[in-house]
Amino acid sequence: MVRILEQLKQNKILISDGAWGTLLQGKGLKPGECPELWCVTHRAEVLDIARSYIAAGADMVKTNSFGGNRFKLEFYGLAPRAAELNTAAAAISREAAGPDRHVIASLGPTGKLLLMGDVTEQELSDAFAKQAVALEQGGADAALIESMSALDETCLAIRAVRQNTRLEVISTLTFEKNTRGEYRTMMGVSPADMAKTCLAAGADIIGANCGHGFRQMIDVVKEIRKTAPLAPILVHANAGLPVNRNGVDVFPDTPAMMAEFVPALIEAGANIIGGCCGTTPAHIAAIARATRSNA
Repeated sequence: MVRILEQLKQNKILISDGAWGTLLQGKGLKPGECPELWCVTHRAEVLDIARSYIAAGADMVKTNSFGGNRFKLEFYGLAPRAAELNTAAAAISREAAGPDRHVIASLGPTGKLLLMGDVTEQELSDAFAKQAVALEQGGADAALIESMSALDETCLAIRAVRQNTRLEVISTLTFEKNTRGEYRTMMGVSPADMAKTCLAAGADIIGANCGHGFRQMIDVVKEIRKTAPLAPILVHANAGLPVNRNGVDVFPDTPAMMAEFVPALIEAGANIIGGCCGTTPAHIAAIARATRSNA
C-alpha cells in the first residue's frame, strides 16, 4: 500500500473517519466500561463502526485503542492485557479497511503528568512503545497520537513510535480559545509551538483534534501552516460544542454544517479532514462529498 505521506505528495486531500466513543455509546457501551475491552468482548460491534466509516468514504480509519496504554488500562485492572487489546483493535480496523485504506491507530494521553512527578519519562516511553508495537502487529499503518495537551508527553510518544516501529507518525493536540483570543492547549501550548516541537521530535503529520468545530479549526490550521509551510496537517474536529439536553450531551453541528466549512479548511492548509466527538458516518460522508466537489 502507498504510504500516507506519498499520497499527500500528490496534492490529494484525504478523508479520515469520525468519532468512536459516540458510536460505541450508541451500541451500548456503558459509563465506567472499558472501551478497549470491547475489541474482544464485542468484536462485531467494533468492526461495524470501522466498516461504517469506510462505507462513508473515509480513506483511513482509527482503532478502538484511545485508552489502550497501560496507565489507562490499570483503572480497569487490564494493564496485563495491553498488548492483546491493542493488537485486537488494529486487526479489527485492518479487516474493515482492507488492502486499499489506511489504519491510523489511536494513542491517547496516559493521564499522568511528568511535571507533577506522577511518572518518569522512561515509564511513559515504555508504555507508548508497547502500545505502538502491538498496534503495528495488528495491522496499523500509522500511529495517531491524539488529544494531547503537554508537549513532553507528546514528544515521548512520537519518539517511542519512531524508535520501535515503522509506523508513520501523526500528532494532534487539542486547542481551545482563551480569554485573550489565543488558541492554547490546557497546558498552554500554542499551535505554532506544537508544530515546531512535534516535527522536530519526528512527527510526519501534525494537526489538531477535538475542539469546538470546523469553524474554529480554520484559524488553528492557519497558525500551524504559517509555522510549518510544508508539513501535512490533519484536522479531526468535534461536531460543534456539546449542549446538555435532559442530562445528555448533544453535538449540534449537522453533517451539512460541517461540510460547509470544508473549502475554507482546505484553503487554510488542511490535508486530511475528519471528525472527532459527535461526528458520525453521515458527517464523514458529507465531508467526503464536499472535499471531492472542491477538488
